[in-house]
Amino acid sequence: MLWLIVLLVAVAIVYLAARYSRFRNRAELVLSIAVALGLVVAFVIWLSDRGNQQAPAPEPTRPAGLTTADIALESMTFERNQSERSYRVRGTVRNSSAFALEYFRLTVTLEDCPDGACERIGDDTALILVRVPGGQSRPFETFLTFPFRDGEPPTAPKWTYVVSQVRGAAAR
Repeated sequence: MLWLIVLLVAVAIVYLAARYSRFRNRAELVLSIAVALGLVVAFVIWLSDRGNQQAPAPEPTRPAGLTTADIALESMTFERNQSERSYRVRGTVRNSSAFALEYFRLTVTLEDCPDGACERIGDDTALILVRVPGGQSRPFETFLTFPFRDGEPPTAPKWTYVVSQVRGAAAR
């Protein structure tokens, strides 16, 4: 409705400017004032609409779900793969919660510890997609890569691993 009024006023100003030479001299001033008033009105409407917006409804809280403490890794083995820097990791994941595990992130740190003096080589994180119902365990396998020089593999590797993230769902 407001746009219709603005359109009619604009058409009237153009008509009067074309028809009467005295009005033509004042048309620029009238159009400038009309545009300024239109901007002020638009700004006031924008401010009032912005103040009337309601805060978004909070999302329903999800029940406390699966945590990294609910996941235990067992029978972990690390075998050198075909590539010198790559290792095959096998193990079993046990889920002690009531929620089903969908995936977890395994972060592994490799150190070389000849004669008890450990030197950190690096770490890698793998996303392990394994579905484990609550109270059960499943085997898994993945590959990790570490940044050591070619021809200088660790002589006494020491592995440290931790579950760094889990994702679960309510049991069905």
